[in-house]
Amino acid sequence: MNKIEEAKITKSKKKRRRLLFRSIILVILLAAVVFALVSNLNKDDPEIGVGDQAPNFKLKQLNGTSDSLSLDELKGKGVMLNFWATYCKPCEQEMPYMESLYPKYKDNIEIVAVSLDTTELVIDRFVDKYQLTFPILHDNKGQVLDLYNIVPLPTTLFIDEDGVIVDIVSGGLTLDRIESYLKKIQPD
Repeated sequence: MNKIEEAKITKSKKKRRRLLFRSIILVILLAAVVFALVSNLNKDDPEIGVGDQAPNFKLKQLNGTSDSLSLDELKGKGVMLNFWATYCKPCEQEMPYMESLYPKYKDNIEIVAVSLDTTELVIDRFVDKYQLTFPILHDNKGQVLDLYNIVPLPTTLFIDEDGVIVDIVSGGLTLDRIESYLKKIQPD
């Protein structure tokens, strides 16, 4: 056998190995995609909607007199539960509206803002900039975000005094819209 024939045989073997390797990689990737699709289709995360009982949670409070706050502590009051982040422009626009309404409604309705930012420093600066006095909670691990299946930011839930979700609003709110929702959840 001469060198040309040996080179052809070697080249042919390399091509077969490459084809086999690529085929194995393709099968593995295909299996991973199928697994991901099946896992997501079988996901048993219950959808939380209007008329449902709002799930309880407890998070660290960054302002105010308490170290933490749970939703159950607010039973008997209406609750405006706002999910937000400092990098979200519509969130930033609605915060002053929430602050302006808080003194008027705080005896019967609690405005609670759950920040999804990663660091407290960023949230503290934001709270100071807008002089926010309503409870600011920190969900740095996204546990409450997942519990409520929140997408997109901002999303606001309006919860009555019995803990039942009355409305869910995705996107930014105006002063008038916030006030109209607060009137719906104001205890009698």
